[in-house]
Amino acid sequence: MRLGLLGGTFNPIHLGHLRAAVEVREAFNLDRILLIPSACPPHKEIQDVVSAEDRLEMVRLAVQGVPFLEASGVEVSRPGTSFTIETLKYFQDHFGPESSIYFVIGLDAFSEIATWKSYKHLFPTAHFIVMTRPGTYFQDLKNFVFAHISEEYKYDISSNHYTHPHWCSIFCVEITHLDISATQIRTCMSHDSPISFLVPRIVEDYILERKLYQ
Repeated sequence: MRLGLLGGTFNPIHLGHLRAAVEVREAFNLDRILLIPSACPPHKEIQDVVSAEDRLEMVRLAVQGVPFLEASGVEVSRPGTSFTIETLKYFQDHFGPESSIYFVIGLDAFSEIATWKSYKHLFPTAHFIVMTRPGTYFQDLKNFVFAHISEEYKYDISSNHYTHPHWCSIFCVEITHLDISATQIRTCMSHDSPISFLVPRIVEDYILERKLYQ
């Protein structure tokens, strides 16, 4: 099993998230990608976030009918702050050593990973797929990996990834940039503006029915 984990607040999930998941799955030949809403994100102001149950349901609606995408409530069902290290250990234990786990993350979030709980323990646990926009300059990322994660990582320019003698790899992949953000969607809702074609229609219906972000 080649399993991708794409975490986030998903407040709400939108077409940019879904397109990124599809491209990563194809690029790395993953069997499945689990989209994991954070119940209590450690780096977000909780008052700006709708309930974890609503966010999980929107993810479920967004991926229904897509065989290789699946919503996971593992962080929603776990009490307390949602720490990535706990999520990775859960899936490592659940799927066993015969599976390869790939943690999918945007470049912006990856650049802040040194502020995460037990962040150096993440890299022996799962491969990382760092999503970038076309034309991203990688030198800053290279310096960051060597300075904050491990000097033992070696960069292979031909395949655009980092290998380590003992830890998992860090891959970089360019994805199509869709200029959509959850902030933009929440702003539209607060100004009674349409959000059509920013989120799946079924998610739009759920937001309107539940009067979220108003």
